[in-house]
Amino acid sequence: MAKGKNKEEPVKKSPGAEYNADHITVLKGLDPVRQRPAMYIGDVSVRGLHHLVYEVVDNSIDEALAGYAKNISVSINKDGSITVIDDGRGIPTDIHPEEKRSALEVVMTVLHAGGKFDKNTYKVSGGLHGVGVSVVNALSEWLEVEVYRDGKIWFQKYVRGKPQGVVKPIGKSDPKKTGTKVSFLPDGQIFKNRVYKFETLAERLRELAFLNPSVKLRIVDLREDQEQEEEFFFKGGIVEFVKYIDSTRPSIMKKAVFAKGSDKDEGGRPVEAEVAFQYNDQYNENVFSYVNNINTLEGGTHLVGFRTALTRTLNTYASKNNLVKENGIQLTGDDFREGLTAVLSVKVQEPQFEGQTKTKLGNSEIKGIVEAIVSEQLGIWLDENPGDARRIIDKCLRAAEAREASRKARDLTRRKSALESSSLPGKLADCSINDPDHCELYIVEGDSAGGSAKQGRDRRFQAILPIKGKILNVEKARLHKILENEEIRCIFTAIGAGAGEDFDPAKIRYGKIIIMCDADVDGSHIRTLLLTLFFRYMKQLIELGHVYIAQPPLFKLKKGKQEFYAFDEEERLEIVKRIKSEKKKDAKEDAEPVEPVELVPAGEDGVLVAPGGIIISRFKGLGEMNPEQLWSTTMNPETRTVLQVSIDNAADADRTFSILMGDEVEPRRDFIEKNAKYVRNLDV
Repeated sequence: MAKGKNKEEPVKKSPGAEYNADHITVLKGLDPVRQRPAMYIGDVSVRGLHHLVYEVVDNSIDEALAGYAKNISVSINKDGSITVIDDGRGIPTDIHPEEKRSALEVVMTVLHAGGKFDKNTYKVSGGLHGVGVSVVNALSEWLEVEVYRDGKIWFQKYVRGKPQGVVKPIGKSDPKKTGTKVSFLPDGQIFKNRVYKFETLAERLRELAFLNPSVKLRIVDLREDQEQEEEFFFKGGIVEFVKYIDSTRPSIMKKAVFAKGSDKDEGGRPVEAEVAFQYNDQYNENVFSYVNNINTLEGGTHLVGFRTALTRTLNTYASKNNLVKENGIQLTGDDFREGLTAVLSVKVQEPQFEGQTKTKLGNSEIKGIVEAIVSEQLGIWLDENPGDARRIIDKCLRAAEAREASRKARDLTRRKSALESSSLPGKLADCSINDPDHCELYIVEGDSAGGSAKQGRDRRFQAILPIKGKILNVEKARLHKILENEEIRCIFTAIGAGAGEDFDPAKIRYGKIIIMCDADVDGSHIRTLLLTLFFRYMKQLIELGHVYIAQPPLFKLKKGKQEFYAFDEEERLEIVKRIKSEKKKDAKEDAEPVEPVELVPAGEDGVLVAPGGIIISRFKGLGEMNPEQLWSTTMNPETRTVLQVSIDNAADADRTFSILMGDEVEPRRDFIEKNAKYVRNLDV
């Protein structure tokens, strides 16, 4: 036996196999926020960027809910920073007994520090975790805070969350003046895009003004060439909110319903609830629910309570007044939702949220509280407004008749299994993989583009569904009429999750549903029609992040054997400049700025030539691209650009779709004039 044969060989440890106390990293202060910012603000895209402003504004709103603030202003400054000012009590600046430093510094630099956990300070608040303003501080290149209290102006500055000195007074102020001023610049190390959108911020402030009728909110844009200002103050509160949402849809009622009341939860804490609603002559339900100013996109117990009260009270009124035939069609909850626009807002001291996005209220006792308030006050309103009451019941009866017709049509979209292909549309070129997480469906405008897409795609995971022209405008039709449209029926069947109330997200066949249309007016119209269809009848597709918009290039540039693609006019200009600059470098010439020159026609339709022999052609449509071009520019996951469709503000999204696709002409004209991008002559 060889020597050492039975001796144990030492185990070779791979690098990093050692694991002891030395490997435990402790993140202190605000370091965890900078390490994992998405955990605190959702993401570091444009949405997360705007969320920083909402966190600061929510603190000011909490002061308003407590009865101390009346005015809140937001400024987008010339350097891209943000300033939020309120006239609340001002963040305390005295020494915190445990931290042994100013309470202002504690609030700005310690997670889970604030007045939200003391119900004597704030009865209700929008902040869920007490991390708001400290997170903003951590994710800012710099942040400055001024507090007006006790006749002094207190000040502290922070750089990436680190205090630059102690809290100190920098001047005197009116002893009667109180409030807080926070200015910050988002950190470029965290956010690639630091450009704020005035409209996005204005939408949120408008929503807060509706929900808090005692507060005046103002936003001003001070950036060069973008100066604008808006002020929001709605004394009528959520009643005005409902009218704003429905401003592009004719109401069938002379007066909106408003109910408000309060009660106590199981712990004896006060709960306040208010709801406003009306019916329009359209066919979709638009209900927006809020808890402590937080939009509960997934609903919850408060919404269940409202719907239960609405159905029961209207049914009772219809029976009592013989508005429904005894042996006739019976009204259900679905019938009472058609054409309904409602805003429900509750104030709860201890909200319990559930659901994937934490926007679904779970407090069980809130259902009964809301149901009791709405039932009592709606019953009184119906007796006092018999004309409006009769019009509501008549509309619900028509909805019930349409529901019966829709039931048969809806069956056409159902299949035994979401992944079976035996009943798929004949024009659908399906993919071979059956796992929705790895599958994509391209909805392509036109048979020609559909043919190129089918040839250029990766058949393993990409499915192609060509559609002919413009589908039916679903904003103006009931479901049974919608399902008579062959193109829409094919879309519902291909996606496989049903439509409307029957939509089941578990049955979605494709993780990505990509709209691919021509980059022209007709293509934009078709894209809007498809988005309206998804928003009205498959909203969860958008909410769950399944809907995308393809970005095909507008131009092809060719210089010798080199080919480039540009997605807009500006990119075309940059590519031409880059090619000319590279030519100068090759010629060892000074790389002075390239002077813009005009294109000249090359004789071929749609083709221009820039000096230096750069041939530029504009794609008139997807059908002009061969399969290889379509794959490399628009369908290859490694090189393509797609835009994910999201809903940042459901109420404004609903109103926008109504403006664009509804019957009213004037609001649509105003929208187009306000948002039109006028053609500019770009020299190359």
